[in-house]
Amino acid sequence: MTTLFNYLLEGSIILLLLYAFYIVFLSKLTFFGWNRAYLLGSLASALVLPLLSFELNQSSVSGLNPEVFSYYLPEFALTPEEGISAKSILIYAAIFLYGAGFLWTATRLATGIIKTFSLIRSSEKFRHNGLTIVVNPKFPPSSFFSFILLPAYQAGNKAQELIILHESEHASKLHTLDLIFVQVSKAIFWFHPLIKAFESSIHEVHEFQADTKVTNVHPKKEYAQLLFNLTVTKKEQQFVNNFNQFQLKKRILMMNANKSGLVHKGRFLLALPLLGLMVFVFACDKTSENSFSENMDIPMTMEFAPPKNDDPIVEILSADEVFDVVEESPEFPGGMEAWNDFLRKNLKYPKQARSMGIEGTVYAVFEIRTDGSVHNIELLRGIGGGCDEEAIRVIGESPKWTPGKQRGRLVNVRMRIPIRFQLG
Repeated sequence: MTTLFNYLLEGSIILLLLYAFYIVFLSKLTFFGWNRAYLLGSLASALVLPLLSFELNQSSVSGLNPEVFSYYLPEFALTPEEGISAKSILIYAAIFLYGAGFLWTATRLATGIIKTFSLIRSSEKFRHNGLTIVVNPKFPPSSFFSFILLPAYQAGNKAQELIILHESEHASKLHTLDLIFVQVSKAIFWFHPLIKAFESSIHEVHEFQADTKVTNVHPKKEYAQLLFNLTVTKKEQQFVNNFNQFQLKKRILMMNANKSGLVHKGRFLLALPLLGLMVFVFACDKTSENSFSENMDIPMTMEFAPPKNDDPIVEILSADEVFDVVEESPEFPGGMEAWNDFLRKNLKYPKQARSMGIEGTVYAVFEIRTDGSVHNIELLRGIGGGCDEEAIRVIGESPKWTPGKQRGRLVNVRMRIPIRFQLG
């Protein structure tokens, strides 16, 4: 649940930042192809960046060198057992609401595509300059993939020739794929107030591209008059390019606007630092609290080669010496399964940490003495909220272990354990 909400939150922030950049720096430029690519890339970034995860390894963690410790107990994860609380009910309600919105939007998209294909299949078709013209009174002048949709077809009609030229540009540039991608994004971010603005802007850029195609071969005044005469007010499916359906005044102004100079393309480069910042913030994970456990293979047992009798230096065992590596490592009565069971029964998730939403891993080190007792419990790194004290408390209550041995003698051994506190 947390993962879903984090994904939607991060994607929403990316949409907001990238669309704000578009409005401020790019929306008035006449580089329509570039604007189209930027808008589609912005939607793709919002969908993909929150899913990515790049680790930024740190050279050291809190000044500790994990290689000092030779015996690693496997990480134990504690998750509080809770009944259905008011907070849980709200979370489930939010998930249900989001799911309902997603299904409604996705169903509308699928139904619209199926309906359009069905109408095309049952409609009259003509070939015109290599294009397929589909005629049906239910169609406004529009395009769908490679089809030009018209309510009626009159060969040689000059006004209709302009419409066909306009719609052929939509078809050749595969604008229908853009609109379907927008609708998929809209299904995922249906709740976001800017998703409609993205949709409108992409429609707008499509119209600018098609208008440019027409005005390159026909007088602008004549074409503008056609737009006025054929204004369409009925709202149609959002994945077809409906002729003259978006902001007629703005389209005419853009037709007559001065072309943006090449120097203005430099504005697109300004988006690169913004994108890099978002990759760093949303896709890069700093290896901090989990760097010990996640970046190392934690051994369950260690192999140790005892010194040979002919070694020039023979280590003298001291009763007070603490070993990091020994021939026989200490064992909890019953093995690791029993140790995990002991932690599971005795560890309690602190109320303060739960109320503050604190999660993370507590790293502790302790010694197993020759009599099997636990001593010198130290905190390597904590997370606060009472979790550090709880971890130390439970380790201190541990029953006696089977002590470690070195060269046949009982010795003191240093152990290390990560305990992860994780909210459900």
